[in-house]
Amino acid sequence: MVRTMSRVIQQEELADESFAAINVPGGGGAVAWAQVARDEGNPHKLFATSPPMILVPLAGASRYDHTDFTPVARINTDYSIILVAADSEYQDLEDLLNALKEDPSLSVGGGSAPGSMDHISIAGLASAAGMEASSVNYIPFSGGGDAMTNLMGGHIEAVVGGAGEAVGQLGEGSQLRALGVSSEERLGAGLSEVPTYQEQGFDYTFDIWRGVMGAPDMPEEAVAYYEDLFAEMLETDAWREASDQLGWIDAYQDSEEFGDFLDQQQEQFSDVLSELGLLRQ
Repeated sequence: MVRTMSRVIQQEELADESFAAINVPGGGGAVAWAQVARDEGNPHKLFATSPPMILVPLAGASRYDHTDFTPVARINTDYSIILVAADSEYQDLEDLLNALKEDPSLSVGGGSAPGSMDHISIAGLASAAGMEASSVNYIPFSGGGDAMTNLMGGHIEAVVGGAGEAVGQLGEGSQLRALGVSSEERLGAGLSEVPTYQEQGFDYTFDIWRGVMGAPDMPEEAVAYYEDLFAEMLETDAWREASDQLGWIDAYQDSEEFGDFLDQQQEQFSDVLSELGLLRQ
């Protein structure tokens, strides 16, 4: 996301100075967090963030958590979607969850590790359905493509992943079928026929959000500047075009709103990780 933000901001000449994106891989974001944490009060140090900002510290894999940084703005979101083979016997979420409950050997796959977004998403749904979160046999694969291969090979019952990535894989003639999406309302962009979890009687939503955090104790005037900058960016045609292509849904929140949202996410994820026996904080 950050590269798209940088491109649009520079292309549209929205910023007062250069706005460059630097990729810092490692630790689900923890390496980048450590670098930014050392620049307390720096008005120029930002990093893009997503659910691992909450999940990684809760799992004990980082000394920093979201409270060590300055929330700047939430930018957009995606949602989880559950996919089965087109000829699967499961017609809705209830069918799938009942099967998983009756036969613990049946599994659901995802493209990321235990305790990751995919795992937390399906475990949280199970909990909302009255099952133990840990009762879902979640199988992590090396990526979404590997998970799909195993689904089509009949090795797993379903795949949980990002709805935005699934858009191009569904539709007439597809070998896949979607059972449900974790948004509050039905989505567009080719997913309008996919019912939400709530429509199917499960009081549960799950956001794969993306936002921007700043250095610890970032000056208020800098935060206000970035809030306005990102809000303006979201209104450009260039951003809308990129979002449509990538399946992103704008979900802007200012600094205060984003901070409150992160606190809520920490509470939600803590509960699920605790049920899974993965809470380490």
